[in-house]
Amino acid sequence: MTLHHFILTIHLLAATVWVGGHLLLSISYLPKALKKKDPKIILNFEKKFEALGMSSLALLIVTGIWMAYDFGVTIETWFDFSGGFETVISTKLVLLFCTFVCAICAQLYFIPNLDKYNIRIMAFIILTVTSIGVAMLVLGFTLRYGGI
Repeated sequence: MTLHHFILTIHLLAATVWVGGHLLLSISYLPKALKKKDPKIILNFEKKFEALGMSSLALLIVTGIWMAYDFGVTIETWFDFSGGFETVISTKLVLLFCTFVCAICAQLYFIPNLDKYNIRIMAFIILTVTSIGVAMLVLGFTLRYGGI
């Protein structure tokens, strides 16, 4: 196994945790929380998942940048959109920024004040981050065939 394949394996395992955790939250926990209008269901999941999820996200960022450099996509060409690989990596970086915006909004504004009245806003953020994660996963798979 080459170093690139090892880094790819770590990246895929971290993506499994990140995307899988958000799918679990979106499909299983969120509907219950919305039906009962009980923010504790979301908060309890968030407490349990946060350390593992954030560690996975950090691994995704580090391994993703590493692999981008392996593919010859350096910081100078990140937002170039000139070729298949550059387009995928640039799009994933834009989506990563959107994830950060959602996370900051959630952590600073919604989670500390989460109640039955604003749970739908939190649901929107959860579904947005989940959708972004799935989109990034699909984009990553396109690299196998030269990008988009």
